[in-house]
Amino acid sequence: MKVNKSKQEWKDQLTENEYYVLREKGTEKPHTGKLNLHFERGTYTCKGCGTALFDSSTKFDAHCGWPSFDKAIPYKITYLEDTSLNKTRTEIICSTCQGHLGHIFDDGPTETGLRFCVNSLSIGFDKKQ
Repeated sequence: MKVNKSKQEWKDQLTENEYYVLREKGTEKPHTGKLNLHFERGTYTCKGCGTALFDSSTKFDAHCGWPSFDKAIPYKITYLEDTSLNKTRTEIICSTCQGHLGHIFDDGPTETGLRFCVNSLSIGFDKKQ
């Protein structure tokens, strides 16, 4: 089910920095996110709507400064062409609330060859009990 909220509803729910990343397609500074070097077992969720996005078994340290995953939970991510910064990249957004998560690259070191480079501010974590 899609989540549609007004700008004010998003601002009331998110911190200023979360709003900047999720709703204005911002990027947090590298090596500043609390989930960058976080490796507990569980599920990474969208900070905007709580949708499960990545299983912790797909997370790896890409040494890039942002949480990195090699696979998303099926159908939870939407892929969009991003031509900002004078180059073409693939933006990843939450399929439920359309919140900006980061970008996907084809330089991952695992068997998928993918690196979902995600802003820590755009995700939450549910620890596996």
